[in-house]
Amino acid sequence: MSRPSGGNRAEPDAWARSIGPTLGGRVKGIFSGIAYYSRSMDQNRTESSRVPALDLLRLAAVGAVILYHYGFWGPASHGETQVALPELEPFAQYGFLGVPVFFAISGFVIAYSAEGRTPVGFAIARFSRIYPTFVLCMTLTFAAIVLFGTGHFEVTTRQWFANLFIAAPLLGQNYVDGAYWSLVIEVVFYAWVAVFMALGLFPRRIDAIIVAWLAITFANELTIDAPLFEKLFMADDSGFFAVGLLIYQHYRGRRDVRWWALSALSLGTAVFQSIHKLERLGVHAHASYDPRMVAAISVVGLGLVFLATRIKRLPLPAKVVLAAGGVTYPLYLLHMQLGYVIFTAVAPQAHVAAITCAIVVGTFVLAYSVWRFFESWAHPAAKSVLHRCADQIRRRSSPTSLNAK
Repeated sequence: MSRPSGGNRAEPDAWARSIGPTLGGRVKGIFSGIAYYSRSMDQNRTESSRVPALDLLRLAAVGAVILYHYGFWGPASHGETQVALPELEPFAQYGFLGVPVFFAISGFVIAYSAEGRTPVGFAIARFSRIYPTFVLCMTLTFAAIVLFGTGHFEVTTRQWFANLFIAAPLLGQNYVDGAYWSLVIEVVFYAWVAVFMALGLFPRRIDAIIVAWLAITFANELTIDAPLFEKLFMADDSGFFAVGLLIYQHYRGRRDVRWWALSALSLGTAVFQSIHKLERLGVHAHASYDPRMVAAISVVGLGLVFLATRIKRLPLPAKVVLAAGGVTYPLYLLHMQLGYVIFTAVAPQAHVAAITCAIVVGTFVLAYSVWRFFESWAHPAAKSVLHRCADQIRRRSSPTSLNAK
């Protein structure tokens, strides 16, 4: 991983020393030094850092979630009369486990993304990656509900506005699409990583972070089971994130005994969390699950994440693999509520499977269009704007600006 040259590093050090003894000056100096490096770090990152097999695994995971939403959960759970493909229910009901596999992949990817970046650079990269696409997909879903939604599928402008902040329930509004709950978990994870980076603890103290995190998880899950702790510390999914973080450590060559012990602890926590969810999920979905099947799928899913990081090349065109990975995020955001609205508007009485497949294919095409024609410019544009803002703060905190004051 390339880093700024010694000449680049000297410049912020010089003005940092000249800031003076005031607390305000020191704070500004620290932030300015962070901002100074954030752009150069990002410029040194290339597409060669991708792990191609993870792109295909992402697509498989979102496919499992789609199977769950159309073969088991479906519009019937939203007050409608029909699950799209009920014949798939025995298999589809386990598709919810695609989401925690996403979390494990996220643990790996975020550790990779944080490497060589400052906290500001990391925050800019993550925000520009997820937020523009989220706003577009959420707005498209909102428009579909307004135009075609009936009965349960209703939405207000106030609800749309609250969803701009992603965690809409904090503002007293429902998600435009119920699938957004997992995005909130992801954002909380990003925030913790950024905080630990700023404190100089990530990834240097990754072992201590994981141990403390899992201890909080078990303390909450086995005692008070407080919703606040569940959300703040991702206590329902911490094991999956931790496995992903540790897989990245292995990817970078770590093989010590502590790594194996932490990996076993994290894997066991992930399996425990998957089974622990079943009580609430079973009541909510009016279904029964086989805990052994859930445990087996969780272990296999995490094993596939590990194996994907060991595969260096795939016998597929690079553009196809890149598209497979790129389409998964907008596809996840678009497939559920928008698809339900279209399904109930069409209200098929015959050829239900064909119509359902057409809806899924349609959302896939829409997701591909978002990735191909929107993200290609929206992400760089958002990143550029945020970098300029960081640079302006740096310039205002420079010795010349401070002396002028």
